[in-house]
This record gives sequence, structure tokens and C-alpha cells, in this order.
Amino acid sequence: MSTTQTLVRDVMSTPLVTISPKATLVEAATRMREENVSALLVPTTELAIVTSTDVLDAVAAERDPATVTVADVMTESVETVPPDLRLTEAAAMMENFGISHLPVVDDDLVGMVSSTDITAQHT
Repeated sequence: MSTTQTLVRDVMSTPLVTISPKATLVEAATRMREENVSALLVPTTELAIVTSTDVLDAVAAERDPATVTVADVMTESVETVPPDLRLTEAAAMMENFGISHLPVVDDDLVGMVSSTDITAQHT
């Protein structure tokens, strides 16, 4: 499949997997493993995300994952993309912002696209 015409909607993951900002990092890591994802959306007043990298960084900093909450490490004000954006443009955004996940918004949250989704299109 040619990625020049592939759209975000063609490769995005649905349904979205969310977690409470009050959840611990142990709960977040467990949810990621159960759902086989590396990022969770966090429903707050603004769109937020917690990734496996956030969890690893906290553990590496010797923070207790049983007491540190998602709210302590999540990224707020995340970039989003529309479902009709070309995949090449989403890839460029990820590279420019140094991120691996983009929530997909079409009036409401409809999915998530990751660098893994994009890489899979090149194989």
C-alpha cells in the first residue's frame, strides 16, 4: 500500500483505551499490557496521554509506580490529527514534535495513530 495516499483513518487504532488520571503507574502498565497498547488517553479537562515511556522514565527515576499516579507523569495539551490527514503528514508531525502517538479527532476522539502503525505501512 502506498503511504503517500494512505490516510490516518486507514491505520488508526480503535476503540480508544483510557485510564483515570488518579490511577497508579502499576495500573497504567497493567492496562497497557492487557490491551496490547503503549499509550493510554487520560480523560481530563484537556486531552492528555500517558505512554509506556512515561512509566519507564518514572521507574528509572526510582519513583514508586505503586504510588505515583498517571496525573503525575502524563503529557497534557497533546497534538491531535484529523482522520483524513495523509499518513506522511502525521509521520512528519511525530518527527517534528518528537512523539510516537497522535490522538485522532473528528469532532470527538475517534482513534489513535502511532509510529508503529505508520512503520507497519512501509513493510
